[in-house]
Amino acid sequence: MIIKYNIDIQNEAIFNNINRITNQIFKLLPSREEGEDWQSPLKNLIIEIGGMTSLLNNHTILFCLLCKLESLQSLNKESDFLYFRKVIFECLGLCNELKEVLK
Repeated sequence: MIIKYNIDIQNEAIFNNINRITNQIFKLLPSREEGEDWQSPLKNLIIEIGGMTSLLNNHTILFCLLCKLESLQSLNKESDFLYFRKVIFECLGLCNELKEVLK
């Protein structure tokens, strides 16, 4: 895949990075359940995916993923946990969708 700087990045490298991001998104759930810091890793994911969106030019799935991750920041009350969990699984689904596109 040719990225923003006219560099050809192998799909496998992007695929592996998406797998790593998928794992980090999933880890937000137990971190929040166990009272650990989940907001800092979330912010790091948002920054990284924002950069990826910029590099891969016009990728709708990444934009949608970024929007959903951004929304998690506001779901920080105890009563928001079920919705937080739902959005996490929607994000994981988007990651899988993105991997399918790369195949």
